[in-house]
Amino acid sequence: MLMEKFPSWPWFRKAFTRPDLGFRNRMRPADVSCSRCRSGVWVHDTQSYSSRMAGSFFKGRILSLFDYKTEKYIIAKNKKVGVLYRLIQLSIIGYIIGWVFVSKKGYQETDTAIQSSVITKLKGVSTPNQKLGYCAESPKVLDGHCRDDEDCEEEKMVIAGNGIKSGRCLRKDENSTGTCEIYGWCPIERKFKPRKPLLLNAENFTIYIKNFILFPKFQFSKSNVLETSDDSFLKKCRFDEQLYPYCPIFRLGDITRRAGYNFQDMATFGGSIGLLIEWDCDLDKGYSNCNPHYHFTRLDVSNNSISTGFNFRHTRYFKNAAGESYRSLFKVYGVRFNIMVHGKAGMFSIIPTAINVGSGLALMGAGAFFCDMILLYLMKKSDSYRERKFEGPK
Repeated sequence: MLMEKFPSWPWFRKAFTRPDLGFRNRMRPADVSCSRCRSGVWVHDTQSYSSRMAGSFFKGRILSLFDYKTEKYIIAKNKKVGVLYRLIQLSIIGYIIGWVFVSKKGYQETDTAIQSSVITKLKGVSTPNQKLGYCAESPKVLDGHCRDDEDCEEEKMVIAGNGIKSGRCLRKDENSTGTCEIYGWCPIERKFKPRKPLLLNAENFTIYIKNFILFPKFQFSKSNVLETSDDSFLKKCRFDEQLYPYCPIFRLGDITRRAGYNFQDMATFGGSIGLLIEWDCDLDKGYSNCNPHYHFTRLDVSNNSISTGFNFRHTRYFKNAAGESYRSLFKVYGVRFNIMVHGKAGMFSIIPTAINVGSGLALMGAGAFFCDMILLYLMKKSDSYRERKFEGPK
């Protein structure tokens, strides 16, 4: 036997006794004379052996990628960590149920789309029968002041004024300061400030606010007007949160009161009211649970009394019998309404529900990971726990 013939060759014994490598793969005959063999000697092929060992190593690494590793559960008799883990679980469950699903309705898919319209009525004062021609600029316009004709450059626009300079300075006498003559609509606008409330009787005026909304994702539409066949409903109703929530007619005095002000505060110089219509619709509860909510606020409140109130100007043009053009300039004081509409509709959908449930499960896993870190690195018996936790195959 070869084992008996070459007992002093340890490499031979090792190669021969490994059935996985095979005898022929490790030995080959060589024509070298030897005193201990008859026809030849078996020589170890070291290069072939090394390459095969490297191949076996990489093969093992690649095959290890397909190994399945399972978690090992260990019951740790530690009351402190156990109580901490349950508190984390309860907190996560409370957050998912209370905040995500109940408060924020995380099980719903949402959509928004808004349309609105408004009608208002105002009162004011006017400067009638203005005609294109030459007249003196207002003394309240600083750029129109002059001492002589050189201060009134011809065909130059008066800054914050009412027309174009003609080149003449109009003065009462040689020692006084005058104003430039302008070409524009004459007589110029009177700087008028109301001395008494112009809107004194407007407190009982009504404003009609009709609002339509549409949520195209759900093909859901609604308005803030009651769906009724009674033609006289809009003539006799006034908005009331309890009695007539779907009446779009608001009393002007009620609007200012809801904004926190008295209407008489705006009766002289007018004002600006912000109206927010908010639709928060849970379509899972049905059509009747989608209702408008109104919020009012005054927007023109300022410490600077110059900017308080609201007014604007508009004109009406006409011609006399001789064909001359005239106009009437109106400076109108009133109440301006700025309508802002916000809305959100939600309906159950499996996609956001699955996402939020998955997020909750991930948070539960984070709680377990946190408690594991405490047991592995912060406890007195952490070494023993690590040995049991990461026990390898035998």
